[in-house]
Amino acid sequence: MKLKNRDSNSKLVYSTELGRICPSCKKGNTHTIPKGDGKIRVERSTKGRKGKGVTLIRGLPLEGASLKEFAKKLKQKCGTGGTVKNGVIEIQGDHRDLLVEHLNTVGYKAVKAGG
Repeated sequence: MKLKNRDSNSKLVYSTELGRICPSCKKGNTHTIPKGDGKIRVERSTKGRKGKGVTLIRGLPLEGASLKEFAKKLKQKCGTGGTVKNGVIEIQGDHRDLLVEHLNTVGYKAVKAGG
């Protein structure tokens, strides 16, 4: 795939060819998720959700379909809904204690984060 009229002074505004654009290199999103420090952080957040609390799980070394499948198992464990956004699992409600315990029994090193 070759971009036409590539000038050093021009900026890509919108393109459907490459998907999301990386802000640092201005290329398609081909970067991998950084490995981090090996800890899974489980935190509670209400920011941007009109006061509704969700449990966020960050730092899992999974990507794509395997992350979604693992999120599905966690949602079933909690008996609630949720989603996966940008490599972060969001579970509806405050289930930090249950999730930290479950992640530690599965073999991940999970810790509570935040207040």
